[in-house]
Amino acid sequence: MGNWVVNHWFSVLFLATWLGLNVFLFVHAFLSYEKADKYYYTREILGFCRCTLRKQLDHNLTFHKLVAYMICLHTAIHIIAHLFNFEHYSRSQQATDGSLASILSTLSHQEKGEGSWLNPIQSPNMTVEYVTFTSIAGLTGVIITIALVLMVTSAMEFIQRSYFEVFWYTHHIFIIYFIGLGIHGTGGIVRGQTEESLNESHPHRCAESFKHWDDHDSHCKHPQFEGLPTESWKWILAPGVLYIFERILRFYRSQQKVVITKVVMHPSKVLELQMNKRGFSMKVGQYIFVNCPSISYLEWHPFTLTSAPEEDFFSIHIRAAGDWTENLIRAFERQQSQIPRIEVDGPFGTVSEDVFQYEVAVLVGAGIGVTPFASILKSIWYKFQHADHNLKAQTIYFYWICRETGAFAWFNDLLASLEREMEELGKVDFLNYRLFLTGWDSNIAGHAALNFDKATDILTGLKQKTSFGRPMWDNEFSTIANAHPRSVVGVFLCGPQTLAKSLSKCCHQYSSLDPRKVQFYFNKENF
Repeated sequence: MGNWVVNHWFSVLFLATWLGLNVFLFVHAFLSYEKADKYYYTREILGFCRCTLRKQLDHNLTFHKLVAYMICLHTAIHIIAHLFNFEHYSRSQQATDGSLASILSTLSHQEKGEGSWLNPIQSPNMTVEYVTFTSIAGLTGVIITIALVLMVTSAMEFIQRSYFEVFWYTHHIFIIYFIGLGIHGTGGIVRGQTEESLNESHPHRCAESFKHWDDHDSHCKHPQFEGLPTESWKWILAPGVLYIFERILRFYRSQQKVVITKVVMHPSKVLELQMNKRGFSMKVGQYIFVNCPSISYLEWHPFTLTSAPEEDFFSIHIRAAGDWTENLIRAFERQQSQIPRIEVDGPFGTVSEDVFQYEVAVLVGAGIGVTPFASILKSIWYKFQHADHNLKAQTIYFYWICRETGAFAWFNDLLASLEREMEELGKVDFLNYRLFLTGWDSNIAGHAALNFDKATDILTGLKQKTSFGRPMWDNEFSTIANAHPRSVVGVFLCGPQTLAKSLSKCCHQYSSLDPRKVQFYFNKENF
């Protein structure tokens, strides 16, 4: 009876683990592979809700990773349970003590007909390895486990940054993973007693009298078993249909013609593309996916829009940060050759859309991470030009941190225009911006010090002087908290994770316990 229960409950364990795994796969597929369109539309639907509710959507990548970890955990549990069960099956097949487990193991295709067997190890000479690589469940299990390992290991941050193509192509093994997952359960390796056999030989009544099953006067017969119906396809079907629909929609949009109206090469190997596309409509801080078929038909890379919604074009700034971006910049630098064809999908929403929902906003950009804030600053300039009285923002604090002086040239003209506009309108305190140079030497610092008394900065030509080093965030947050003691302050970052930790810590530290006083809300761009 004990072995019967062990077999029974191991099957339940497999099914429970399998079910939990597929639930996570369902959510994972929906939020990971559908995130671009669904995330954007969900933000739009929740537009009437509080920012704190919509903010949870901005952690979609974090949730993506957490679900991936849970899939790995449940996969490990699933495999370990199988290993224990196969060990039990192997011992039961080799047993000669006439126990219940050994008798159940003798049930085979040959003796009782197709489907009556319980032990997948059909003979004492059959190995676990043989069953694994010759059965549908075993072979598909190996394939999807290898696929999962490849997807997880290639998604490590240093691989994404250094070998993006490896990450991109390997992550699309999920197609094999889903197909294998759908087939995996059809092998029928997890089995249960048939309904007819249960009525004839219920385990509660017949398990203890297993030695008399062959007796003519026994009311119990040899039990009949069948593979339990597969459930995985039910969990795969819905996200699979959504994914296919979303891919068709994105393919249709990406095929719409994109006209490149202007190409600008900025210092520090940054390429600016200004484009037009029929029916294109954007908001501040949004991003698009860009593909260049002449470089790669399959690779799509996200870039933040640097133009404002009020402009009659949309633009992006592309910094050389890998093979794909370097090849793209090189293609546009060739003066004699034809301009490469560009495909665009989007735009898609980000946290920066909410910047105008705050009375006070703190914008922090590191290097090329300034791009979403360029869109915001341009939009502010247009709003002041058209005397937009619906602008809720009262004060903007902008911090731009760069390693080299050439990077400041990307948006010098924009900052200079904003300086002049604020002065003419008497709103000098509306925009407070600080530029920080982290990569400098004694020659640059000495040159700046000698020219410190000049009206404009020697490095940027702006009235705001460049600071050397990194911001002292405690001082900055303390100053903002004292200047706006009863305001809700939105802090927006596009930059590295180390900087995100510092800003998030300051937001918690300088937010008042009294909800009526200053509150800092941290928002980070995630791609």
